[in-house]
Amino acid sequence: MNNKISGAYGEKKAVKFLKKRGYKIVAKNFRGKQGEIDIIAEKKRKQLVFVEVKYRATEGFGLPEEAVDIKKQKRIIDTAKYFLLKNDKYEDYEISFAVISILNENIDYIEDAFWEV
Repeated sequence: MNNKISGAYGEKKAVKFLKKRGYKIVAKNFRGKQGEIDIIAEKKRKQLVFVEVKYRATEGFGLPEEAVDIKKQKRIIDTAKYFLLKNDKYEDYEISFAVISILNENIDYIEDAFWEV
């Protein structure tokens, strides 16, 4: 599976995972000049989560979440700020960041594991 296909596959599984847990998907593949956010979802009332999805078929290149390094985190944070600037209806929402790590078919949801905002 090439990267584009595996990325889309992972994101599709992640959306299904989030919806099953009661999240409302606000946006997918939101782009700004700073970068891209895979999924933006509304969690309970007035909570918004910016989700990075990482998929790996095997551990050959490490765990999926290990690919979210400091540089990637900064791009996601900057893109999230841009999203919030463009969408002022979320200005009083609680914000969090998460990684959905998919290794083969196992999904792990890691909230606030990498960012200090």
